[in-house]
Amino acid sequence: MSSVNQIANREILNLVPYEPGKPIDDVARELGLNPESIIKLASNENPLGPSPKALLAMRETLEKLHFYPDGGGFHLREGIAQQFKIQRENVILGNGSNEIIELLYHTFTRPGEHEVITVRNAFAVYHLMAQLFGVRCIEVPDHDYTHDLEAMLAAITPKTRLLFVANPNNPTGTRVSNESLDRFIKALPDHVILVLDEAYYEFLDNPPNSLQYVKEGRKVVLMRTFSKIQGLAGIRIGYGLAPVEIADLLQRARQPFNTNSIAQAGALAGLKDLEHQRKTKQITDLGRSLLEDSFKKRGLPYVPSVANFVLVNVGDANLVFKALLQKGIIVRSMVSYKMPEWIRVSIGTNEQNLAFLKALEEVLK
Repeated sequence: MSSVNQIANREILNLVPYEPGKPIDDVARELGLNPESIIKLASNENPLGPSPKALLAMRETLEKLHFYPDGGGFHLREGIAQQFKIQRENVILGNGSNEIIELLYHTFTRPGEHEVITVRNAFAVYHLMAQLFGVRCIEVPDHDYTHDLEAMLAAITPKTRLLFVANPNNPTGTRVSNESLDRFIKALPDHVILVLDEAYYEFLDNPPNSLQYVKEGRKVVLMRTFSKIQGLAGIRIGYGLAPVEIADLLQRARQPFNTNSIAQAGALAGLKDLEHQRKTKQITDLGRSLLEDSFKKRGLPYVPSVANFVLVNVGDANLVFKALLQKGIIVRSMVSYKMPEWIRVSIGTNEQNLAFLKALEEVLK
């Protein structure tokens, strides 16, 4: 009998799946630890937990779960549109912003024919999705762990369809300036769509006016998420903002009922919970300063961040990652990102940050 691999798509056979941060339950089971004692600083999650208003809204939805969700996400899309003073038709919902990436590949690329562009130290899913769709992905070297926009422009060919810029960038925590982003967008050729990943947009003190590009009708898709500032990572919901012509095409590519009722209700309430967002940004700013100051004092190279995580060079990422696991602290080794000396640390509560720094000091001795 022949192997099923002989009839599977080549793109699947060659694909290395995305490696997320280790879940608390897995670590507790593997190491025999109490889950309550484990600190997870691996996946850039909100240390304050979900928006309280979102929790209330989601609980109120539970008794209606025998009904299908609103397939068009009317109320959530309307709420997002009102928040940003755009039309509902500019908004596309996704099962996490990752689904928006998939919809973009479905809509604008063909295998063996088109190319996409990203930078070397960027979110792994951009490249993984290119592999899955059989599309060539050009990785441009970055500059000081920041997108080199000029180099990205130079890499564009007639085959280029999507160009990914994460601002702030994951996993480096860096950003491009508002002025350079503006020049970059205005220099893009007409056959290229810029995918501006703004998952960490709300953590910026001086964010770009990226919505203006949507309102001007430029070929731009902004990707945002409820996972970070609203603390709703577990319900997997994100959204894209795009000119109506692009958003309409992405709507056609999505699955029916791609976002569920609980997620839609929680996201709409979380969007309006400005107090929770304010507290999250405040604790993030304080925690980031604490971590970066501590790394500086210890002489550990790190990348100055504007997001809710910090990338730090510890010499041997896997060794330090495993040693911290033994102490009940989960961080993210960057080995899978081809950065074997680096770990990425999410910003937690002050207590969690101090516990991590104490454990790191012990491990590095």
